[in-house]
Amino acid sequence: MPIDHHLLALFELLRIPTISGQSEHAEDMMKACKWLKHAFEKIGFMSEILPTGGHPLVYAEHLHAGPDKPTVLIYGHYDVQSPDPLREWTTKPFDPEIRGSNIYARGVADDKGQLYTWIAAVGDWLEEHKTLPANIKFLIEGEEEVATHNLVEFIGENQSLLQADICFISDSHCLSEDQPLIDYGLRGIVYAEISVHTFPRDVHSGIYGGNVYNPLEVLAKILSQLKDERHLVTIPGFYDRVRELSREEALELAESPFNEEQIMRETGAKAVVGEVVYSPAARAGARPTLDVHGVWGGYSGEGAKTIIPAEAHAKVSMRLVPYQSADHIFQRFERYVLSLAPDGVDVDVHHLSSGEPILMDRDNKFFKKAELAYKKVFGKKPLYQLSGGSIPITATLKTLLNMDSVLMGYGLPDDGLHSPNEKMSVSMFKKGIETNKELLSLLAE
Repeated sequence: MPIDHHLLALFELLRIPTISGQSEHAEDMMKACKWLKHAFEKIGFMSEILPTGGHPLVYAEHLHAGPDKPTVLIYGHYDVQSPDPLREWTTKPFDPEIRGSNIYARGVADDKGQLYTWIAAVGDWLEEHKTLPANIKFLIEGEEEVATHNLVEFIGENQSLLQADICFISDSHCLSEDQPLIDYGLRGIVYAEISVHTFPRDVHSGIYGGNVYNPLEVLAKILSQLKDERHLVTIPGFYDRVRELSREEALELAESPFNEEQIMRETGAKAVVGEVVYSPAARAGARPTLDVHGVWGGYSGEGAKTIIPAEAHAKVSMRLVPYQSADHIFQRFERYVLSLAPDGVDVDVHHLSSGEPILMDRDNKFFKKAELAYKKVFGKKPLYQLSGGSIPITATLKTLLNMDSVLMGYGLPDDGLHSPNEKMSVSMFKKGIETNKELLSLLAE
């Protein structure tokens, strides 16, 4: 397959291992910032690298359309997840390759490939028309994958710089190569860690077993009481503020192709479970959830070691929906977990990160323009969906700048985000560029 200049440029960015969660890649993070700054300046934007309390941001602007034209903010992130386990990659994660109809590399779908569709689109437009139909700003962060508060602080301190009529974000997916999708709501998240401690050090299970608490067993019992057999979260008050779906939304989600068969096909699961009164699509975006992500403690190496461990830990997250509050849910979670701890055992709950849920106004005129752009390029009107994922900046922009976000994704459900052999369809990459250019033409009207 021939590689055009946009793919060549994307490959350069993909080769930079911008793993934000690993300190040894700090120089790579700055290298990517410099690459993006140069890419913007090359197409005629003013651009600068801005420091934060962590990895820097890249800001760029082209504000020559005039005060009577809309101002658009485009958000993306240049950081990626770790590529581990490396043995499961067919090719090296930071050595992009086209195999068949897909580009394979860490970060190609999340989010470098999708972000670059915007850089390519505005660059092509400027080359052809010499000016843009809207005032355009870019804000590209390097800590989306590590959930820090640095971006929130930056936006709070630079509200005038970032003022815009709408934000466009391409960090999601379409349902297929010919069925586009617009997410009009995103779940929030509360991420926490539970720690159970019993003794100063591990003890002999033969001598003390049967007379002392085993922290792994205590932790397992606590975790088992967080949900019931109906898959409902048992935290008191957990569902108090959950937004109920309108009849129209419920019917819309019930007809979504995101169904049991698709879930099993995409994940390899042998069964689909959840609240029985809701469809899979509704459970995925309109209902809050709780999941355990990891449990550790004691001995798990080769051979036997007969100890009762001194401590055990688990990571747990809760996905939130409008109109739930992250602070409110964490407080209730902490209170409930501590109430389950037996006397004589120390249990601590640590707040790791959180983000608020968001609901956008899908009647906003910019959503209608996105619909038309998608339809022109894909041949179909986009479906609307309440997404199960979280993009924290959307809630921040809504809270601090009263700005809605239009999520125009160009990935596909099986792109393998955060997994080995992450991919992005070459066709979707090119459709993304064309859809963004079509949107620019609609902004000119």
